[in-house]
Amino acid sequence: MGSMASDEATATVASAVEDIERGLATLDVPSEPATLYDPVRYILSSGGKRVRPVLVLLAAEAFGGVEARRRALPAALACEVFHNFTLVHDDIMDHAATRRGRETVHTRWSEPVAILSGDVMMGLSYDLLSRSGTDDVRGLLDPYHRMVRHLCEGQALDLAFETTDAVSVDDYLSMIDGKTGALLQFALDAGAYLGGASPQHRQSLRNAGHALGRAFQIQDDLLDLVASSTSWGKTIGGDMIEGKKAYLLLRALEQAEGEDRAWFEDARRGIDAAQVPGARARMERLGILDDATSAVADYTRQGADGLAVVPPSAAGDALRESGVTLLALGIGTDEGGFVPESRRGRTVGFKSDRSGQRVISTYQGGALRAISGEPARPVLVPSEPALP
Repeated sequence: MGSMASDEATATVASAVEDIERGLATLDVPSEPATLYDPVRYILSSGGKRVRPVLVLLAAEAFGGVEARRRALPAALACEVFHNFTLVHDDIMDHAATRRGRETVHTRWSEPVAILSGDVMMGLSYDLLSRSGTDDVRGLLDPYHRMVRHLCEGQALDLAFETTDAVSVDDYLSMIDGKTGALLQFALDAGAYLGGASPQHRQSLRNAGHALGRAFQIQDDLLDLVASSTSWGKTIGGDMIEGKKAYLLLRALEQAEGEDRAWFEDARRGIDAAQVPGARARMERLGILDDATSAVADYTRQGADGLAVVPPSAAGDALRESGVTLLALGIGTDEGGFVPESRRGRTVGFKSDRSGQRVISTYQGGALRAISGEPARPVLVPSEPALP
């Protein structure tokens, strides 16, 4: 029974992705001026797992059936277009040369072109949102405006961290609540709204988005240091090279002492690429990678708790099972998935409340194994014994 439900969930996610891809392919993007619109087509065709729009469709169908999912497609496309707009501008601010294994827009064209193309994508996202199938589009626009504000606030904090030494892990979590969590919260909330969910259920899904946003970003920070270059699509250790105050460095600064502390203090100004393996080894020895893996698991559990209110159905199962695993176990990362292997004999993960199975993330010897070629698949095991 559990396997059948899982198969239905997988098929539901696959069909949602197909809807998104068809929708993106048929967007009315003009041809001229080419310097404005070619980059838009380039970034929208550059792949990714389409996690955020899929969450919109799954939440809408889970609460309102297939008709609600149909009505939610413009909102789902709005989320994906907006997400890609943020990537274009984020790459400029991060001085990133590649994304998803391809040149970033500002590298392929120029920074002014990337800014303009991002701006037009922002406008397109608003247009798509206004076409969603609801008599009260204000019910979507108001939370959308809040999401945009919170996301920009998170980005502003991220920039401020570059010139501020006194940044704590709590400060960092507040930043990613805006920069990463806000759009995930909106995606789940928008789908639930279009599906007719109650205010209480919508709040529960927003809580899930908040927790999964933290899981997603901490895992992204982890992958930045430990993924293989073939599966990651970006420079390994890029955050450390840039001296970016991400989760791993901030946790190391909190926990390290003596010579290790001095080393990480210096690393706040950035390191050479040749020093990345040494940084990884220090973090391994100090338990920082273990800590990050545990944080991902803890926030994954919180996300699963928030999604527990979703009604039982193929879409509901897909939202609970795939929503959490796609985001918090790496399958949904834009740059490729990974499988953490075993965590020194300790199991981390979350229990599915419907299938009676447990999705586990494992970690061994502090080393994560990156998989290239295809996304990672979660490991399913019987739900007993209970999670630690």
